[in-house]
Amino acid sequence: MKTKLILATFLASICFAQGKEAVSLFNGKDLTGWKNAKYIVEDGVLICKGGNLVTEKQYTNYVFEMDFLLPPGGNNGLGIHYPGTGGPSSSGMELQILDNKHPKYAKLVDSQYHGSLYKLKAAKRGHLKPAGEWNHQKVTVNGPSVIVELNGVVILDANLDEINKQKPKHKGAKRRSGHICFCGHGAPVKFKNITIKELPAKQP
Repeated sequence: MKTKLILATFLASICFAQGKEAVSLFNGKDLTGWKNAKYIVEDGVLICKGGNLVTEKQYTNYVFEMDFLLPPGGNNGLGIHYPGTGGPSSSGMELQILDNKHPKYAKLVDSQYHGSLYKLKAAKRGHLKPAGEWNHQKVTVNGPSVIVELNGVVILDANLDEINKQKPKHKGAKRRSGHICFCGHGAPVKFKNITIKELPAKQP
């Protein structure tokens, strides 16, 4: 009995250290768990019709995963640590979701292309599939660390503490919790297989 108790305690400690299990943030049927914005659901897919679609809950440390499909010239964003008011890219932070190769985006600054922390840190390019194809993206937010993996490749590894030193006037980069949101700009960008795994509090 004592051995079983020790084993159960050990397994529980492992689960706590790794955080909670991943859960779905989109049920494929409606916008349960989300608020605001003009998004619709068709055939199990979330489609942007404009505006910011915001999670009802707020999150601190987590692994967020999704599949997304960009139409030609498509533009959206993933807001993190969004307080719920103001622009997600300034009151929080925005990770770009963008058709990098479209001619109308040829003259953007580096930190405006896909996967970048908008106007804060540029992501690597060259790993986004062509418009009209599904991509998989994994975003790990853990304390000051923000890591973006696109189709299995790390394209962004940002340290918010360092960014705060470089850009001290950006209020959103100082935040360490908030809502997650999709930042619509009118293009019918599609999303599915949206999950989140909450991580334990990061130790100082």
